[in-house]
Amino acid sequence: MRTVQFEDLGTADYKETWDYQEKLFDEIVQTKSSNRKLPEEEQTPTQDKLLFVHHPHVYTLGKSGKVEHLLIDEQKMKEEGIDWYKINRGGDITYHGPGQLVGYPIFDLDQHFTDIHKYLRYLEEAIIRTMAEYGLEGTRSDGETGVWLDVGTPKARKICAMGVRASRWVTMHGFAFNVNVDLKYFDYIVPCGITDKAVTSMHLELGYAPDMDEIKAKVKKHLADLFTIQYQ
Repeated sequence: MRTVQFEDLGTADYKETWDYQEKLFDEIVQTKSSNRKLPEEEQTPTQDKLLFVHHPHVYTLGKSGKVEHLLIDEQKMKEEGIDWYKINRGGDITYHGPGQLVGYPIFDLDQHFTDIHKYLRYLEEAIIRTMAEYGLEGTRSDGETGVWLDVGTPKARKICAMGVRASRWVTMHGFAFNVNVDLKYFDYIVPCGITDKAVTSMHLELGYAPDMDEIKAKVKKHLADLFTIQYQ
């Protein structure tokens, strides 16, 4: 069973966390590059990491995103205390903020399976299983990464966004799970570039705010079960 180093960063600035991800990502890539020049018995094992974090208000725009999906200007963002970054993950624009569980797996998929689609489905499944423990039926939407409720109906709404980067089968970025989020911040963007579906949060679906530490523990456990990993 593969061991993953888990780290809960608490509340942390988006750019600082991105830089930390890049450092961990580069370390794995460099280790893999060096290993290719060595016989197997002399190779250094790579070390996976899983980061949990909460970010202050921030919008991030992925490589395939459109800047016009940001619906407010710089002055309004300043008034609302919102940061803004163009980043190197896939996907369009999304929001991170208080009450949202953000997870960043930095995994060497050569040690798991070399299939990005399967990787994304596993991330989705961890959220779906967590929601099920609260009596909520999370589902997938064909062609749209993430976790939703009531797909295929006029009430379809997204509860977890996902966007990843992978190079040499090493991953970074990850998922943003709305647990107790002020949804007004989604009104200032076209979330994930999707215009015909709403956004929701666990507290709205349940009628109360679930305990964040409890949510973290459940997501962490389901990721461990799906990826057959243990934490240190």
